[in-house]
Amino acid sequence: MLSQILEILKYILPSIIVLIAAYLIVNKFLIREVERKRLAIFKENINLTMRLRMQAYERLSIFVERMKVQSLISRHYNQNLSVQDLQLAMVHSIRSEFEHNVSQQIYVSSEVWETVKSVTEQEITMINQMGSEFGLGTPAIELVKKMTEYMSEESEENLPTFIALHTINREAKLVLFPPESN
Repeated sequence: MLSQILEILKYILPSIIVLIAAYLIVNKFLIREVERKRLAIFKENINLTMRLRMQAYERLSIFVERMKVQSLISRHYNQNLSVQDLQLAMVHSIRSEFEHNVSQQIYVSSEVWETVKSVTEQEITMINQMGSEFGLGTPAIELVKKMTEYMSEESEENLPTFIALHTINREAKLVLFPPESN
């Protein structure tokens, strides 16, 4: 009977050892494969997120450029308009484009988004303050002259739109080329 058990063990024991070895090898392979796939998905998500963030910076840069006084004047000035009509068209344009770009805040830092919001309000306030200096029915050219004069007197670096573009540009470069950490 002992000899029969030994004979059975002689065949079963190597089979069990081979089975355990095969299990360990397959398990290790599957774990590596799962990790490799997880890493591939992670890299793909990073690339997608990077593209979305860069598109957000692009869209916000375009918005800020379109908010500049020169751009607003060239898009909305018409010699038949009054100051109030031009003022309203400019403010409406800024607000409309801001609302169109509000979703970009989820892709950029709070610093960039707060800067864009602040510049939007500053530009609207400036347009409304300058527009309020004129009486009803005053030709729009008077507001254009006042705004152009203001723009020529101010240093570009002091303009809110310049500061916003600089902030967006700086952060976009940090996203594209992160500083190396040691």
